[in-house]
Amino acid sequence: MIHEVDEVLKDLLNSGSLAGSGIDVSFDAPTRDWAARRNGPGINAYLYDIREELSRRARGQIAVQDEQGIVVKRRQPVRWFRLAYLVTAWTKQPRDEHRLLSAVMGTLLTNEWLPPHTLPGSLGELGLSVHVVMAGHHTEARSLAEIWSALGGELKPSLDVVVTAPFPAFREYDAGPPVTEGAAVRVRAYDGVPAGQDVEWPDRTERVRDERAHRPRQVAMAKRARRPGRTTEQDDEQR
Repeated sequence: MIHEVDEVLKDLLNSGSLAGSGIDVSFDAPTRDWAARRNGPGINAYLYDIREELSRRARGQIAVQDEQGIVVKRRQPVRWFRLAYLVTAWTKQPRDEHRLLSAVMGTLLTNEWLPPHTLPGSLGELGLSVHVVMAGHHTEARSLAEIWSALGGELKPSLDVVVTAPFPAFREYDAGPPVTEGAAVRVRAYDGVPAGQDVEWPDRTERVRDERAHRPRQVAMAKRARRPGRTTEQDDEQR
């Protein structure tokens, strides 16, 4: 994905007012040795920081459908990353460098959103746009002065260009076949009834009527059971 973003940025820097100018675009670290070897005007885009855009992280899984709309796979959602470039112009005269930076600004300002059909390789296959921010608020852990100090070069006018691009998650899971039958409940046996034989359930109204008819006798028997020492004949004489 990173090399494809490099290709996108290089195409942008070679377009617009710089189209056909023959200006060389390099992604090397702009160190003192590199500057000494340079033999012509050029633009340097040094990738100095890569960070995930946590605010755009998605959870769960995404369903992948075929031509008939059937889910055949599930995959993890893409992850978004911010690629920060230090863009500088290199000529013999500072005024010429400023003209180059102005041309770069004019090109990038008109290409803040790059549609999928303009993106190469896997970036275009994802069907997602790429966001380009130029000279925005610097929020990285290191300042540009610290970056120049780490490179061992002299501080130059530069543009902080941040490209936010998706990175595909390659893990995919095969989905199960679609459901073609409804749910069914089968009773194998009930109270000794052989499997497959129909069971006649008693009517609830008749069951409740029988319970009410036997309730007085059940109550009387329960009372006699709670009075020890008395015989059934004594209970009958009392009644």
